[in-house]
Amino acid sequence: MTSPADAVPSSAAAEVLAALAERGETLAVAESLTGGLVAAELTGVPGASKVFRGSVTAYATELKRDVLGVAGDLLQERGAVDAEVARQMAAGVRRVLGADWGISTTGVAGPDPQDGQPVGTVFVAVAGPDGRRKVAPLGLNGSRSDIRRESVRAAFELLSGELVENVRAQDTEHNGGI
Repeated sequence: MTSPADAVPSSAAAEVLAALAERGETLAVAESLTGGLVAAELTGVPGASKVFRGSVTAYATELKRDVLGVAGDLLQERGAVDAEVARQMAAGVRRVLGADWGISTTGVAGPDPQDGQPVGTVFVAVAGPDGRRKVAPLGLNGSRSDIRRESVRAAFELLSGELVENVRAQDTEHNGGI
């Protein structure tokens, strides 16, 4: 069995890092249920330090509030497993670590439900330099390990999609809105 540190980085991590490097932009990560797996994938790619600023593993709810700036009343009302919490985590890590882009993961990997949410309920979010924030709700099945691994994949997929959208928007602006 290999440990996460021994795992080969995903092509998704390499692609995201290459796209950000080409644009001269940086990335920061806020993780809860993934516990550092997103950061591990990124740092497994040679040259990641050109783009990757760092990460905050805010497993405890109060860290989401105190370190990442997630609204305390939101956490109290809805719990940590929530779309808006994911949005605020992504924006918060972007701000705290001084990055152009922030991504976040929060959810329930199991074995027990949390904050009234069933196992497999996950939210991944991205916050970009244009102030745009996007969240993807996931309903995942499988083992704890499967849910965590799929959450990492989904975070990269969401960021990749936003990078493509951001490029399209810039191209439209440069072409007079066409």
